[in-house]
This record gives sequence, structure tokens and C-alpha cells, in this order.
Amino acid sequence: MTDFLLELLSEEIPARMQAKARADLERLFVAQMEEAGLNAGEITVYSTPRRLALIAKNLPQQTEAVSEESKGPPDGAPDQAVDGFCRKNGVTRDQLEVRDVKGRPTYFAVINRPGRDTKDVLAAAIPAIIRAFPWPKSMRWGDASLSTESLRWVRPLSGIVALFGEDLVECEIDGLTSGTETVGHRFHHQGSITIGSAADYADKLRAAHVLVDHEERQDIVRAGAAKAAAEGGLELVEDEGLVIENAGLTEWPVPLLGGFDPAFLDVPEEVIQLTARVNQKYFICRDKSGKLAPNFVCTANIEATDGGQAIVAGNEKVLAARLSDAKFFWELDQKTPLEDHAKKLGNIVFHEKLGTVADKVERVAKLAEWLVSLEGNGFDQSSPGDALHREVTEAARLCKADLVTEMVGEFPDLQGLMGGYYAEKQGKSEAVANAIRDHYKPVGQGDEVPTDPVTVAVSLADKLDTLVGFFVIKERPTGSKDPFALRRAALGIIELVLANSLRLDLDYVTAKASNLILRTIEKMSGSQSDSWISEHLGEELFRAVPDFFVDRLKVQQKGAGVRHDIIDAIVSSGQRDDIVLILARVKALQAFVETEDGTNLLAGYKRASNILKKESAPGADPESRAEGAADALGSASSAEHVALSYTPEPAEQALIDALDAAQPQVGTAIGKEAFTDAMSALAALRAPIDRFFDDVTVNDEDQEKRAARLALLARFRDAVHQVADFSKIEG
Repeated sequence: MTDFLLELLSEEIPARMQAKARADLERLFVAQMEEAGLNAGEITVYSTPRRLALIAKNLPQQTEAVSEESKGPPDGAPDQAVDGFCRKNGVTRDQLEVRDVKGRPTYFAVINRPGRDTKDVLAAAIPAIIRAFPWPKSMRWGDASLSTESLRWVRPLSGIVALFGEDLVECEIDGLTSGTETVGHRFHHQGSITIGSAADYADKLRAAHVLVDHEERQDIVRAGAAKAAAEGGLELVEDEGLVIENAGLTEWPVPLLGGFDPAFLDVPEEVIQLTARVNQKYFICRDKSGKLAPNFVCTANIEATDGGQAIVAGNEKVLAARLSDAKFFWELDQKTPLEDHAKKLGNIVFHEKLGTVADKVERVAKLAEWLVSLEGNGFDQSSPGDALHREVTEAARLCKADLVTEMVGEFPDLQGLMGGYYAEKQGKSEAVANAIRDHYKPVGQGDEVPTDPVTVAVSLADKLDTLVGFFVIKERPTGSKDPFALRRAALGIIELVLANSLRLDLDYVTAKASNLILRTIEKMSGSQSDSWISEHLGEELFRAVPDFFVDRLKVQQKGAGVRHDIIDAIVSSGQRDDIVLILARVKALQAFVETEDGTNLLAGYKRASNILKKESAPGADPESRAEGAADALGSASSAEHVALSYTPEPAEQALIDALDAAQPQVGTAIGKEAFTDAMSALAALRAPIDRFFDDVTVNDEDQEKRAARLALLARFRDAVHQVADFSKIEG
């Protein structure tokens, strides 16, 4: 068994592409080996800014000989069919075997493939891997790049090392041939390095100041950055993404501590962090009190003779220039009130069918005002002139104003945050500033969910306007495509509603939001279109939006262990507009169906339902149906007891009595939103329905008894449906 080494040397590979490149190299190599009948064995993949490398251990010297057979046409088939079969399998007619298949002589082609040298397999696999490599972005280079058929790679490919054991695997692609030589560190090592085998690859490169193991470089960056900060009396702000990125930018990482003018600390902390992290790939530091320190840690790619002083000085100069720009933007933006910034939003198109950002802001403001004015929705009821109403209106009208500021233009990720800072500087109330800052939240799973009423109102209004707006213009998510992030918007709304126990009627809210959107469309078109209203603001829209929320609720609650079939059961029973109410009923129902009473009641329900379904099926044999059974089924939804013309059996009377007691109790409990009590009342039906099926013959020969008992089962089914549609529950 022999080890194989492959190194692909190139110009700098972007750090963000290296992890996927390692995975792709391993995947493509394994696929090539499996196609040749080789077990790839243990595989290790490395990356540095200048190379991808793979080591596969314990490959055999040869592939195994294989024998394959293929069934062909029957003996006596036309010559054309037999000759075509021979050509397909690369055999002659006299090489075919005739075997009996179900009493009929049939041709078989038996192909014996001898084993191949693994070196030959590898020599063919390497060019195939290189040509099939799925870089997110790639390029052609040199004279050959005039042809679209020329080799593509992430950056110009300059070398291939391919060794099977100590033997060179000879291959060639676009004039580039494999060899045994590679290069070391760009500055610390001159000349080429001859690799003897996979065993000495990492050690020879280490001697040339190249650490090929990306995980080792990550460990050095992580520990070295923390040490550099600690030596300066500081604490490093941990950032694993930055660790990985710095390891991907260096072949010999050396973390160094630098500093900047404390005067820049007047700029918001997030701006400094973003400037250092995004633009320069620097770690930031805090002092012992937890405040941002005027220091950073950069990662050099060389071990400087002066201890890194010149490198640090250069990085300090670059960061100072970046921070000077940020400070200038910060001070310039404050010279213009947010109200004046907001006036420029009319120059930014939100969507060609939904108007400008200014149009959206106007809709959000009106929707937010309306939300806090609704009675019983969870907000402290507000009316025009109240403090809450005033703050919601002001925050909504200013929430997008920072989009036209210089700072957000430079750092789009700071939208909302900068608006909050500018609002504070202008003397806005804390609630208004917080709402402007946080109205985009929550933006993803695990993000902070606002609870301040002003922020909640503006955030809800913003997300509802976006979601309903794109539903109105039929730009809805399809399959895996969601270009306007409407699924995320819906999940954000659900998080806000649940965290703040907001009682929103989704039909009502959709109608209000869509009517505000319609006003914008009318303004853009210059006239009202009755046909447009009919098409877009009809029943379909008011069902589509709540249905979309229910789908997202299933996703959101899956992690909490809430079953999707239980949600379907509640929604199918008619409860679909109030998310808080849906979830409360769902949790009570799930707890119930997982008890013994719930399991047995579900079994009884399904048995009753199946009997009734069969009885009322349109294609049922009329002679098999009881005279008057259809009428009985049609009138059985009433909770009232129906007088019987016969004396019921004890089990039958027990079920009647249980329904007489349970139905009003269930209805009362649901009306009071006491869903646990509703389940308890429903549980009282478990024993009577079990006894009924054990002791009573539903399909009695007496037609009146049969009709009455079918009606009783229908009444039982309807009693259960007061809580949920049990037919949707699995099990």
C-alpha cells in the first residue's frame, strides 16, 4: 500500500474560498478513485494562500481485475440488434455466451477488465479533477486565454506536484506538467523545494516557512492574537471568522499588537470594529474595564527581523486613514438632521411596483400608528396625542433616514444602528432612538427580539409592509427561491408576536397593509383600478398571507419540538389568524395527544371518522346505507341531544351523557382560552367511546338504530372538532 501526494500551486487563493476548495478537492478525488474501482483510504486535505494539497494514504499498486456481464437480446434476434449489442459492449459475436433465461436462450456479453496500475489511474484523474473544479470565480491567463476552451483556475495555476510513493505521477494539462518541485515562503525562502514523498511534504515546507495545515495556522492566529493583546494589558475580542480568514491569508502567521489615536474612540464602537475587521482583517481589543481600547492585532505573513515594528507602523498608518474617513463621515452626517436626510428617500426606489423608500416609510408610519391604536392587541392602547403614539410615528418616519448618510453608504451593514446614534445626538427620546436602531431585528435565528413597544410597532410594521407588499405584486417565494427574504420577514414577525404576546388578526392586518400599498400603487399609476383591486386584494391574498405564516410557524417551532401535524390540526379547525392563540392551542393539544387518554381518544376518533366517511361516500352502495342515515348525518352537528324512538343500550346512553356534558364544557373552555381545561373535558369522552365500540353494533339491522348511532358518532366527531381536526394528526 502506497501514499499519494497532490499539490496544486497557484497565485493567491482568496481566503473565503479555501474551505470549500478543500472539500471539493477531496470530493472530486474520491469520485475519480471510485470510478476506477479504488478505495481512496484516509485522505487529508490542506490549503494555504498559494496551494491546495491532498494526501491519500494506503492506495494499492493496482486496481483489481473485474468481470462484468451484460444481458443482451434473445438467440434468434435480428442481426442488427445483436451487432448493436456487441458494439455497445466492445465484444465480437463469437465472444458472446448463450444462457437460458426463463426457458429462452439469451445472449450475454462477459467483459473481463484487467487491473490497471494506480499510477495510470492517478495520471488520468489529476487533469480531470483540475478541469472539473467548481471555483465560485475563476480566470484564464496567458496566450491560451484567447480560447474559451483554455484551462480555468481561481488564479493562474503554476505547478503540479504528484507523487505516488516516491515515484512521479506524470500528467499534463494545457502545457503544465507535473513534477516533484514546489516553492516555499514567498519572502523567507528562495528557490525550489524537491518533495520526496507524501511523508516529507509538510516537514520540508515547514523548513521553508510554510505551514500547510490550515488548522495549525488557525491555532497560531487564535493563541498568538490573544497573547499579543495580553502582553499589552488588554483582552482580545474573540472572532473565529477572523481567525479562519487570517489563517487563509498567511502561510507563516505572526500576530502583532498595534494602536491608533484614542481620539478616534469618539466614533461609535461598531464603526471602529467594522473598519478594522472588514477593511483590514484586524482583531480589536478591550481594556480591563471592558471598554474598547485604541489597539488592534494584525497578522503578519513574515517573521520580521525588527520584531514587526515596521509592519505594525504601516498597519497603524493604514488604519488611521480608514478611521479618519469614518470620523469625517460621522461628523458630516450629524450636520444634517434626520428629518432632512429622510426627505432624500424619495430618490431611492424600493421596488418599481411598490414605489420609493419614502413611499414605504409613509406606509410603515401609518401601519405602526394603526397597530398601537388597536384595542386588545397587546400594546398599551394608544390614541393620537399619546406619548406612545407620538414616539411610534416619529420613529417610523425616521427609521430609514440613515440609508442616505455617508456612513451607511460606506458601511451598509450599519443601517439602523447609525440612525439610532444620530437620533441620540439630535436629542430624540431613548425609545425613538432605540426603535430606529433595532427596527430591523430580529434578522435571523438567535437574534435579539425587541420588546420595547415603540421598537416592536415599527419593526412589525416594516416587516408586514415588505411581506404583504411582495405578496400583493405576486413576487412570492417559490421553492428554494426567496429573493426578497420574505421567509425571514415572516419568521421575524412570528418572533415579535410570540415574544410580546401580541394578539393580531392576520386577516385584518393583511387587509390594512394591502390597502396602504394600494394607495401607493394608485399614486404611481395616477388612477384607481377596480380590476386591480379585485385581482390583488381579494380572498386569495387574505388566505395566502396567513397560510404563509402558518408554514413559517411550523419551521420556527420545529426546533422547539412542536409537531407540524398538530399545527395542521388546529389550523384546519378554523384557528388560523392569531399566532399566539394557534400556538397556545397547539401546545395544549400536543400535550394531550401524547397522554394515554389522548392516544386512545385519537384512535376512537379515527375509527368513528372512518365509519362516517364510508357511510357518506358519494359512491357508496345505496342498499348498504341505512334509510335516513344521510339525514341523520346532516343534522348531527348540533350539540343538543336528539330524542330516540328506542331505548339505547347502556354504552350508547353513556356516550350520549358524556357528550351532553363535554360539548358545552369544551366550548366554554375554548371561549375562555383555557385550552388545558378543554383537553380535560375532551378526555372524558375517551372511556365512553371505547365502551361504545366494544358493546354497541353501529350497523344494526334496525334502520332507525343504525341512523341514530351514525348520528351519535357524527356528534362525537364534531365535539372533537371543537378542539381540532383530529384527522390531520398522525398516528
